[in-house]
Amino acid sequence: MIRFSLVCEHDHEFEAWFRSSDDFETQKKRGFVDCPACGSSKVEKALMAPAVSTSKKKEKMALAMGEAQRRALEEIKALATKVRENADYVGDKFAEEARKIHFGEADARGIYGEATLEEAKGLAEDGIDFMPIPVFPDDRN
Repeated sequence: MIRFSLVCEHDHEFEAWFRSSDDFETQKKRGFVDCPACGSSKVEKALMAPAVSTSKKKEKMALAMGEAQRRALEEIKALATKVRENADYVGDKFAEEARKIHFGEADARGIYGEATLEEAKGLAEDGIDFMPIPVFPDDRN
């Protein structure tokens, strides 16, 4: 996941996470990226320094997180867990299964799994609705 610093047409600055730069562009084109302050969908990437991940930095990030951020993170984790519990895991066949469901070749149901960037682009181009589910370090057992 990549954190981008973003700015809207009204100079409101905010941050958002995306799987890649292409994912940001796809979501922006589909109207999924908007300013949390004013709701404007005219959003661009702002200049930002690259992040270097170290265990020391992770400690600082954890210490800097306020109660509201901790609650939000827990809610996101709970939502990701709920999605997984109520959907079928299809592994690396996600794109194939999503297409079958979309075109009525398989029963409509919730699914989750893995897709390459190219597969995800293809799904988006075909008008198939999907979204990334965040994976947290403690999800990988």
